[in-house]
Amino acid sequence: MEITPTGNLYLVVGYDGSPPATRALDAAVRLLHDRIGQIDVVYVAHVPSIDALSAAAIVEVENSFDEIARDLQAQAEGQLRGHEERWRFERGHGPITDVLLRAADQIHAEHPDDNVAIVVGSSSQARHRVVGSVAISLARRSRVPVLIVP
Repeated sequence: MEITPTGNLYLVVGYDGSPPATRALDAAVRLLHDRIGQIDVVYVAHVPSIDALSAAAIVEVENSFDEIARDLQAQAEGQLRGHEERWRFERGHGPITDVLLRAADQIHAEHPDDNVAIVVGSSSQARHRVVGSVAISLARRSRVPVLIVP
């Protein structure tokens, strides 16, 4: 799928409150400017693999997801206030890449004639640029355009 200069634009932004995520959200606002569409801010609640070894750790992490989601939604709202009102916040569960791909696929299914893209920030850590990066995985697997914001 190619993004056309006209038409509605639906953007899925991976958001965890980090500097790369806030840059991605800012880029999405600029992309949506003067167009019809929406930004879906998506926080992915996932249990790091090391925590999966302990049942107590899993329960503790899962219990914190609601609080983290509330904090991130408030942070996104503050970042968007006065800049963009056409957005919604979603929380997904599972591998980050899979959740973002599913969100984009769902929007594309709902709006098949419109432009859909995923916007994510790139990690500043050198190891993530080479292997294991969500941005790289998205770029390889996505059926919609992926914008990786430096």
